[in-house]
Amino acid sequence: MAELSMQDALQQFLKNSRLKSGIQALQIEDVWEKIMGKTIAKYTDKITIINQVLYIQSQVAPLKNELMYQKAKIIERVNEELGEAAIKDVVIK
Repeated sequence: MAELSMQDALQQFLKNSRLKSGIQALQIEDVWEKIMGKTIAKYTDKITIINQVLYIQSQVAPLKNELMYQKAKIIERVNEELGEAAIKDVVIK
């Protein structure tokens, strides 16, 4: 039986766990301002990930419209920050 480091064991556990998207959402919340800038971060109400879909919630209509146009860039930036292709789509609410 091969030995795993604690980090490898945790990564393997998370890969197969339903907790993974919740942990990724927390990671994104921590770096959201870095990824998207202060203004967007300030007016973003909630960020969640469900089944590789990033849900972004905001009450500001012009921001929602702008985020709609930036979907591909958001996916690219978030996946780059997470170090894997964790996000396949973005839904703006």
